[in-house]
Amino acid sequence: MSDLRAELPANAFDKQDGGDDLSFYAPPRLVSHIDNGAVAALTAYYARVIPPNAVVLDLMSSWISHLPAGLAAAEVIGHSMNAVELQANDRLDRWFIADLNATPALPLPDDGVDIALCCVGVQYLQQPVEVFTEVRRVLRPGGLFAVSYSNRCFPTKAVRIWRALDMAGQARLIRLYMERSGFAAVKTEVLADGSTGDPLIVVAGTK
Repeated sequence: MSDLRAELPANAFDKQDGGDDLSFYAPPRLVSHIDNGAVAALTAYYARVIPPNAVVLDLMSSWISHLPAGLAAAEVIGHSMNAVELQANDRLDRWFIADLNATPALPLPDDGVDIALCCVGVQYLQQPVEVFTEVRRVLRPGGLFAVSYSNRCFPTKAVRIWRALDMAGQARLIRLYMERSGFAAVKTEVLADGSTGDPLIVVAGTK
């Protein structure tokens, strides 16, 4: 990450609100952070890329995971910073709380996850390469990491460089995170173009 920081503008990963993240996310927010059209597009994408009987890691999750209704997963593991939201998510088999900005580590063994998902959360990561490297560690060889985002966020908690970029630039930034953490075959796909609702883009890489 030190090399990446040297290439990017000073204070690229600063936030307007430098307060404790666990305190900020303590009040549960049982809302959808993307509209119905974007949700449908993301669910259809998940149906295409999640293999049968997969162990799924839903990183920076919420009370909903947007997984296909008929998904037969071996296990769905959730992560966020709010226990109430995770308890309300009936798609999760188990979950854990972690502030990845404070400690960018996942309490999971090597090579145990088939696919990792991160929906509208990447903009808050202050140590993204370290987190992406951890995701790569826990994925099995050939496993996919799919990072989706829209044009919505909590602006005071999004890092400075994210707020300075348009959506195309944000895709390139996520690709940079992927490449620096060792992911291969990184691809960007527009799931919803924003013409009739929220835009949604996914950047995915393979271990």
